[in-house]
Amino acid sequence: MLVIKGGTVITLKKKAPFTQKNLTVIIDGPYIKSVTRNPEIPADATVIDAGGKYVCPGFIDAHSHIGLEEEIYRIEGSDVNESTDPLTPEMRAVDGINFWDVAFEDALSGGVTRSMVVPGSANIIGGQGVIIQHLAHRPSEMIYRDRCGLKAAFGENPKRVYAEQKKSPITRMANASLLRESFYTASRLMDKEDLEAEKAYKNEAVFSVLRREIPLYLHAHRADDILTALRIKKEFDIKLVIQHGTEAHLVGEELVKADVPVFLGPLFSNRAKVELKEISFKNAARLAEQGVDFCIITDHPVIPVDSLRVCAALAVREGLDEQDALEAICLRPARLLGIDSELGSIEEGKRADLSIFTGHPFDFRSKVEKVLVDGIMRDYSNG
Repeated sequence: MLVIKGGTVITLKKKAPFTQKNLTVIIDGPYIKSVTRNPEIPADATVIDAGGKYVCPGFIDAHSHIGLEEEIYRIEGSDVNESTDPLTPEMRAVDGINFWDVAFEDALSGGVTRSMVVPGSANIIGGQGVIIQHLAHRPSEMIYRDRCGLKAAFGENPKRVYAEQKKSPITRMANASLLRESFYTASRLMDKEDLEAEKAYKNEAVFSVLRREIPLYLHAHRADDILTALRIKKEFDIKLVIQHGTEAHLVGEELVKADVPVFLGPLFSNRAKVELKEISFKNAARLAEQGVDFCIITDHPVIPVDSLRVCAALAVREGLDEQDALEAICLRPARLLGIDSELGSIEEGKRADLSIFTGHPFDFRSKVEKVLVDGIMRDYSNG
């Protein structure tokens, strides 16, 4: 049993002050047993004195390519895009992940305990995502929830990739048409008992989207692509999440009306392409003001995963409420990924994903001293 006492705890618990001083967190195995003041501490417990420090929920990066697009390596470690066919729903991100990628250690040192890993944006449908925890006793145990959604993409990327191959899509019209065609065809196949095995296998994830069992995570920076995605959502009655959403604030009212959230980011970047013209840390506050449901992402390795809290802190500097910013990297990604019953806040019964910071996590001088994932601890107090 592990006891963390005396710290300022950012609980993010509903119906409670989101930051409370001098709380004690008791951890039993992979779960939080209690969060209270002055509890009876078991005699055999390991006690960590967090006096003068902050205890935070583990940060969650809801859109990442960690382990799939490895750092250091180029072609040897790039498994993010199967760019030979614009429709590859059968691909599974988990099969391309190197669980020894150095970025997993970087994530932990930045307080990021879990990521949703998705294929890239070369294809109209790129494949299935997986939620990974960054620390476990064995690599296979890092897989927290597989096949958690289907990645799709609009905009410049699929146009560029397939124009170079001199095949469709080369326009935004074709982007939308290919996605519609995939859904239209699958909707007429999914209830056939005698469906050919090859077609059933290739379309299984599309069937799950059409049945509303998993969401479609759609890469879209520009407002016009977002509006196209909203039309397709309405046509096929699917669960939709906009990934990136650089211009989402331009169509905030439409997103609220359609009940579509945004995984916002990367924010800490230059305008590397036309679609990023509207990039700004102000966009988080703009979405909040419009009532758009959103979380903040890094798109690692586009932005290093350990900079997730930096992105949130800079959004606060540009007008986002501090609690909103903390929720945008903890509780909100957990809720939007459907895992908030176990993660995203520090409260009894949830998984023991948390970090001990030397100061407030949005203070650039603060460092992660210790991080826990499912109660397994990594200690950075000695550098």
